[in-house]
Amino acid sequence: MPHSDAAGLLAGIREWVEIETPTYDAASINRLMTLVARQFTATGAKVERIPGRDGRGDHLSIVSPWSGPRGENSAGILVLCHLDTVHPLGTLADHLPFRVDGDKAFGPGISDMKGGAYLAFAAYRAIAADPKLQRLPIRLLYTSDEEVGSPTSRALIEAAAEGAKYVLVTEAARDGGKIVTARKGVGRYDITTHGRPSHSGARHADGRSAIVEMAHQVVAIEAMTDYARGITVNIGQIQGGTADNVVPEKCTAAIDLRVTSLADADEMHHRLTALQPRTPDVRIEVAGGMNRLPYEESAAGRRLFDHAKDVAREFGIDLHGVHTGGGSDGNFTAHKVATLDGLGSDGFGAHTLSEHLFVSSLVPRKMLLQRLMQTLA
Repeated sequence: MPHSDAAGLLAGIREWVEIETPTYDAASINRLMTLVARQFTATGAKVERIPGRDGRGDHLSIVSPWSGPRGENSAGILVLCHLDTVHPLGTLADHLPFRVDGDKAFGPGISDMKGGAYLAFAAYRAIAADPKLQRLPIRLLYTSDEEVGSPTSRALIEAAAEGAKYVLVTEAARDGGKIVTARKGVGRYDITTHGRPSHSGARHADGRSAIVEMAHQVVAIEAMTDYARGITVNIGQIQGGTADNVVPEKCTAAIDLRVTSLADADEMHHRLTALQPRTPDVRIEVAGGMNRLPYEESAAGRRLFDHAKDVAREFGIDLHGVHTGGGSDGNFTAHKVATLDGLGSDGFGAHTLSEHLFVSSLVPRKMLLQRLMQTLA
């Protein structure tokens, strides 16, 4: 397939999109992993399949057969892709079938991130077919649980990053083709208030409401948001009580924390874990921590971005970077290895029933990945 063939790239992406892969369905994810493993094996790559655990799907570690200037000891390029999506089974048939409308191609997970994951395969395949394009060794990881925080793939990603000189992440581009040069860190906490149950009519005064205490805590926690510093704290779910006529003994809430720096992560962790009850005889528990450390800009990351800008100019793209609030697997590597994110297809509507990519972005984004893989040294 010539590199200028957007139709060919879209056909490959469609095949991946039409195998639905919600994170919670390991069997469905593994069907796509089997296809991807077969396609990479056909290029001559060394493919290792890591069995899933804890109800998650398998992961793939794919290594190029060529080595760099230092042979087996050469630090290479790590490419991170995930194949799981947030869309439940049946989305393809009932809500979001694959379709093309002008420059937009729709489908569950097509932007986040099967488009970018397929472009990584296409770029690698082109390099594998031509020894003149081969430079640093390349490892690609295709994982199955990014959408829920990468609980079974994080260790694999971090171990692979130890042997990498560069990390490329094929999450979708942002805001019309920008690549991601920094991401907020993501913290997940659970707060539980423990009160004293009693009959709400006959013995109301004896009770201590866990829900009332949680209301106090919600106001205090939400007030920790500081837009000027890029800190947001969101309580997305609350559950509590047992019946209308019982003073509630227990209430739980889930906290989503986003921060821009490691220093802010430490500060907010201390503030959340030091929360104190406002109601007498009520106890508070706070559990959790940072799921993804902040992906801060670094000198090495800026040099990698400058190289990407130079590469993009070869085919007429004025590349720009952006900071974003969402986390990715790049958060696990950016503090150790030069990392660029958002290198996948350009699109819009990720995680929604209007998710789509722009067909016109496929060739240039594939070429950007390919040229990075073959020019980084």
